[in-house]
Amino acid sequence: MTDTTVTHTPAADHPSATEHTRWSPRLWGALVVLCAAMFLDALDVSMVGVALPSIGADLHLSDSALQWVVSGYVLGYGGLLLLGGRAADLLGRRRVFLVALAVFAGASLLGGLVDSGPLLIGARFLKGVSAAFTAPAGLSIITTTFPEGPARNRALSIYTTCSAAGFSLGLVISGLLTSAGWRLTFLMPVPVALIALAAGVKLLPRRHDGQHSPAGQRSPGGYDLAGAVTGTAAVLLLVFTVTEAQGAGWLSARTLGSLLLVAVLAAAFLTIESRTAHPLVRLGIFRDAGVRRANLTALTLMGSYAGFQFVATLYLQRLLGWSALETALGLLPGGAVVAFSAGAVGRLLDRYGPARVLPVGVASMALGYALFLRLDEHSGFLGLVLPSMLLIGAGFALAFPSINVAATSGVADDEQGLASGLVNTALQVGGAIVLAVTTAVLTAGSAGGTDAHAQLSGYRPALLLVTGTTTLGLLIALTGAVRSGRRRGPAPAPVADYAYPASAAQEPGQELRQEPEQESEQKRGALVSER
Repeated sequence: MTDTTVTHTPAADHPSATEHTRWSPRLWGALVVLCAAMFLDALDVSMVGVALPSIGADLHLSDSALQWVVSGYVLGYGGLLLLGGRAADLLGRRRVFLVALAVFAGASLLGGLVDSGPLLIGARFLKGVSAAFTAPAGLSIITTTFPEGPARNRALSIYTTCSAAGFSLGLVISGLLTSAGWRLTFLMPVPVALIALAAGVKLLPRRHDGQHSPAGQRSPGGYDLAGAVTGTAAVLLLVFTVTEAQGAGWLSARTLGSLLLVAVLAAAFLTIESRTAHPLVRLGIFRDAGVRRANLTALTLMGSYAGFQFVATLYLQRLLGWSALETALGLLPGGAVVAFSAGAVGRLLDRYGPARVLPVGVASMALGYALFLRLDEHSGFLGLVLPSMLLIGAGFALAFPSINVAATSGVADDEQGLASGLVNTALQVGGAIVLAVTTAVLTAGSAGGTDAHAQLSGYRPALLLVTGTTTLGLLIALTGAVRSGRRRGPAPAPVADYAYPASAAQEPGQELRQEPEQESEQKRGALVSER
């Protein structure tokens, strides 16, 4: 057996994280930097949504052009996540994260200074591209710094909480800033991003510059250029097609032709990945049932949440006459539940595991959407909005850390960027597809009417679609809970799948030496078989 003993490394270069020791201030600082980037991504999405009417009036943009202020970001983000995740594995996670964060700051500054619609859309696309690299790089830094088990569960709970807090605060902050000028919503993230960038240069461990390797050493393997081109093109075209389908028509020649081209590109991508020596996406990763379930559940959950937020915002502002700030405050309780539940969710994951926690979260979100179906012309905050938002917030707090844990557990360290890119791609593509379908259902139901009856005729079937999509995600998640119950028995216990090997336990200031390839493959195979 090849030696797998631990080796000492300078604490300043590698802040260790174990299940048995307290986290050092440096390790906390690194986690704060990663959370800050995710916070900014979520903040940016919610702030722009509230500012759209002011942007359209100032830059004289039509509704179709204004849609691309949002869609441009989604296109860059969702289309390049796979490439961003694999780039983090190959080029170094720390390096990719810091460069992309610098691009995010520059694009934010550009967006706040431009005076034309096309330039603003271009800045938004560039911000989406930068997020496509920071998100998987940041998540894979967490999963390779914190070992599987309580340490990683806790870190991912904090990470998810920051995302939800950024989205919730963005709604309120945008409502306040937009009254002074919509450009402030673009400029405000700039200093935060620059501070996070400076802190990241100092705090992020340099071992992530070369994937488990000494600084400067690149990871082995070639670059799958053909796979990168076909895979990225397929996802970009899919997001573009579903975004534009509402205007062009779902059965139009343009939409059907684009979907056919997506299928051709996807087939080419799968063929390339199955034959190349160093694929962009190792297809064998999908043999892990936990990874499959996590990605499918992520697709349905983010899709339903995006659809619900769209319907709820229109209902509250158009039918009930709420202002943008009132709408933001009405949706805030859901984010507050997430923000105050990070520690509790981490402990639940430690005790029951993601396979059992995830279905509970999905069920809570589905119940929240179902309760919102009671909407009418005179619904109030206490009777309708608050109960739904509390249930949705609790579900979000339970489901999304569980998804991140399940999507990255049992995956080799040299593929953590890939696993992170896959789950983030599922989230973004799911959001784009379900939102587009929800919009189509809403439009067809209202039949262009603006009176209360016509609006409700659109909102209700759209909410039924949202609830049905979440229910599908619940069924997928329940298969994991059933398998988990059969494997572990009825009594709740710590999840063995997510425990760090005792023989490899780290002490403060120590770092694991990278496992030999053969031994790593044996462990990965054992985990897949157990799932």
